[in-house]
Amino acid sequence: MAIQQDLGKKGEQIALDHLTEKDYKILEHNWYFRKKEIDIIAEKDDFLVIIEVKSRSVGFQENPRDAVNMKKQRFLIQAANAYVNKYNIDLEVRFDIITVVFLNDQEYEIEHIDDAFYPTLRH
Repeated sequence: MAIQQDLGKKGEQIALDHLTEKDYKILEHNWYFRKKEIDIIAEKDDFLVIIEVKSRSVGFQENPRDAVNMKKQRFLIQAANAYVNKYNIDLEVRFDIITVVFLNDQEYEIEHIDDAFYPTLRH
């Protein structure tokens, strides 16, 4: 478990660097809601962007973005609503996923998926 946590922390830092390079304003990192966390909350182009970061090593069978299942999406939507209400934010909310696949200790591939999912009435 510790190795996966280290991989996750390293992936989140890569995601933060990527977002900063793309002129995102980082508002929160590891923001907690009901004992669970949103990896990154940022602002860009009049959107509040809720970002889930998924990191994997190259041999992992599951595509990292597939780990953001319906249960995780429901949590992210609830947490985003709580954040918007707490801070009285008047921006449209977007949900992104950033995947980081480590090829080895030094190399990785990053994918940033804008609008990865949309809230629906059943959430």
